[in-house]
Amino acid sequence: KVVSGINAESLKRVKSFFDDFVITTVTTSGTREAELSKLLENTFRHVNIALVNELAQFASQLGIDIWEAIDAAASKPFGFMKFTPGPGVGGHCLPIDPSYLSWQVQTALGMPFRFVDLANDINNHMPDYVVQRVTDVLNDAAKSVKGSTVLLAGIAYKPNTGDVREAPALRIIELLKARNANLQAADPYVPGHLWPEGLARVEYNSKSIAAADIVLLINQHAEFDMQLLADSETPVFDTRNVVPEGEGVIKL
Repeated sequence: KVVSGINAESLKRVKSFFDDFVITTVTTSGTREAELSKLLENTFRHVNIALVNELAQFASQLGIDIWEAIDAAASKPFGFMKFTPGPGVGGHCLPIDPSYLSWQVQTALGMPFRFVDLANDINNHMPDYVVQRVTDVLNDAAKSVKGSTVLLAGIAYKPNTGDVREAPALRIIELLKARNANLQAADPYVPGHLWPEGLARVEYNSKSIAAADIVLLINQHAEFDMQLLADSETPVFDTRNVVPEGEGVIKL
């Protein structure tokens, strides 16, 4: 736990409080350094996710398995930290905190934070890329997005939660709606008051999968049996590399 105080006494008390129930308490000389440490952590993740997201797009076009390449690189004992691509970034940290830091730098110093700006551009457009890939899969089956039933599996921003704050699924839903797709979604965690308006809710089972023209896996909740997707005749676009190999399974 990173902690700070506004003076020596407050820092002493804060550290004493957290020492009782966390493994390691790390102190900083001031609150600004503590806040920047959190912003640095989130910006580091944001930038590296953007790197693999962009590389995933190039790898797909080059006919290279990005997931295998990442796993091979992760075998190095040093010099590499594994990040994986996905449909975008969500939650209250990555889509927000680096942008706040970038805004603060621009406001206070009049300079752009170029890494953050570039990462934002890449990660914010991953939903567009996902929708284009879904369109391509349907085209290969001689179907248009308009009128096709698209089943979204897992619309929360991360597995096993009902948190939809800044979830990439929300933008994907907007884009598919604009193309007049027949949208359905399965997510046992997202409560009714957070469910996107106008989105049909279905159960995740073999019946709903078979009834769809394509399944778009956005997040793999523990309750989702991935083998159902692998065994289905319905095409599956897997944005997380969690569905077992199957004839109709297409990876991000």
